Amino acid sequence: MSEQFAELLQFLHDKNPQVRQIALSNLLGQTSKGSPHRHIFFTGIQSGGISNTSENECMRDLKLLCRDQMGIAHDAFRALVNLSDEMILNRCLSDKSFLSFLVSYIVHPSSVLADLASMILSNITSSASAASALLSLTIPVIPNPKADPPFYPTQSRSGTSPIDPVPPGSSRDALAMPLLVQAFVQGASVDLSSKEPGKRKGHLHFLASTFANVTMTTSGRLFFLTPRPADVLASGAEGEKLEFPLSQIISFTEHPDTIRRGGVDGVIKHCAFHVPSHRVMLSEETEMVAASSSSALSAPGINVLPYILLPLAGPEEFDLDDQEKLHSSLQFLPDTKKRETDEVLRLTHVESLLLLSTTRAGRDCLRGAGVYEIIREMFKSEKAERVSEHIQRLVNLLKRDEEPISGADDDGWSHPSIGTDGNVKEGDVGTQAVAVATSQSLSASQQVHDDGEDEDSKIEEI
Repeated sequence: MSEQFAELLQFLHDKNPQVRQIALSNLLGQTSKGSPHRHIFFTGIQSGGISNTSENECMRDLKLLCRDQMGIAHDAFRALVNLSDEMILNRCLSDKSFLSFLVSYIVHPSSVLADLASMILSNITSSASAASALLSLTIPVIPNPKADPPFYPTQSRSGTSPIDPVPPGSSRDALAMPLLVQAFVQGASVDLSSKEPGKRKGHLHFLASTFANVTMTTSGRLFFLTPRPADVLASGAEGEKLEFPLSQIISFTEHPDTIRRGGVDGVIKHCAFHVPSHRVMLSEETEMVAASSSSALSAPGINVLPYILLPLAGPEEFDLDDQEKLHSSLQFLPDTKKRETDEVLRLTHVESLLLLSTTRAGRDCLRGAGVYEIIREMFKSEKAERVSEHIQRLVNLLKRDEEPISGADDDGWSHPSIGTDGNVKEGDVGTQAVAVATSQSLSASQQVHDDGEDEDSKIEEI
């Protein structure tokens, strides 16, 4: 049977579109994980990538078919979504030409299958090499001030990404990542039932997973934590409005789509590994803060805490003193307010808070923002043991006794045990963050546990 399916591969580049469609529709069912004949798509590919100088013919055909007419392109994108979970295909799918097409296709609002393209991009950026390639990638665009977004990505041209007419003017290169962030933000408010021309045709939720993959690298974190012009095509001249890319996406921690909010939660956590940027992440929007990567660049603070805490908050009422500590978005929440339902995402937020507690100034900021009050109430209803354990570690940090800050130049943001690149070691997040707590406070926490107090009093007594 495998031989019969393998014979269909040659028809993927047939001149007749009907033949290509029939061949691809029959092969599509074999691309999913666990399919008995999936191996036919990996002929000539070994663990290190392509086994010879010529590219795997099947992969080349599928990439080209993504530019074909609707029915064929749809099946080609779906096939690559299924196949791109295999790391050995990364070299095939992360070459500059195909990456440029994917990004151009995704950011062009008329692309009908942009959601499928963003799934492929999410899968291939799980490789560090592909993530690095995306960070440095530029694509050619023609500026078009009358359009929204105000450019046309020339390499998006295909049967499912129409443009009429092509705007006049010369093309210029633009960094891919700022364009993807802009498209991701716009995708959140897309109405797919709208037939209005020029409106985006996809939600692009899977770009959140792409950003989470990218921020697993130091350079990816620095992209989101370095100010950039609000205008994605800006020249970077002095006087242009700057903003941190992370500040553009943090509002989605409460988005109804799990993929979108989960990816953004991951971005926040990964960025929190970069200790020199904690001041930027915790400063309010009304404060201009210099990026850790360049003292010459400053932008409004990101103020990430309210966006971490809101998913952890419930409908509880606080006394007036505690209420005043909270950000306005966390005060007087309605009775219908529910905490994040996904255990993994709740854990991610608590881990982010642990990472932001790495420095003395970070802990002081968390105390002043009412973090303890929010997680105290969360702890009372938390049923996941590993989340409860991390909450107790966080409480241990926030309720510990602190020594006075020593040295005239020490503002509390420095930390002696970070790597040369400024990152906390990416091991057990809870263990790494708790390592800065004093042995006395750890002993106090254990004493409360041994005394047999109920959960509510444990978190109160630490």
